[in-house]
Amino acid sequence: MTYSGTKRGGGSSKRERLAAAAAQVLHEQGMEKTTIADIARAADVPVGNVYYYFKTKDQLVEAAIGAHAQALADMISALDALPAPQDRLKALLAGWVGQRDLTARYGCPTGSLASELDKRDDGLDQTLAKVIRVLLDWAEQQFLALGRTTDARELAVALIASYQGISLLTNTFRDPELMASEGRRLERWIDSLA
Repeated sequence: MTYSGTKRGGGSSKRERLAAAAAQVLHEQGMEKTTIADIARAADVPVGNVYYYFKTKDQLVEAAIGAHAQALADMISALDALPAPQDRLKALLAGWVGQRDLTARYGCPTGSLASELDKRDDGLDQTLAKVIRVLLDWAEQQFLALGRTTDARELAVALIASYQGISLLTNTFRDPELMASEGRRLERWIDSLA
């Protein structure tokens, strides 16, 4: 999954820019290294203004999760415009493969954040799990539409797990071609299921 990136200019509020910047900076630097000043700089917002919208770094993390949720909703909306479930699943793969250079450098934005949040005891991991569940449920619906009524959930889990695994390997080895190769394999797999 990818975040929408930082929006600059009059088309988005400072709050939205800060949320998108938080998602971006947390992805690039991780939670421990990221400061509120880093996020303010990425959003092109004076650091003093951040506290008007978000009192703590945890509130910014929660806003970043909201940015991930919005980016996912936008992506699903675009995918749902495609005519067939097989096309939608392949377009999802193409989006992941299209982000392979970013993944090679920083890992999966949502998966990396989920891994970091799992080490904390504040419930934000469960907030992010709800976002990931939306993608999992959507993928299950695509497999159901392909006629896979008995194993649609298992196939959805396999697809998302494959993406998360290849994201980790792509990042570990800093090799975008790993993601491209796995994307091609997953396309053949989807074709075999239809």
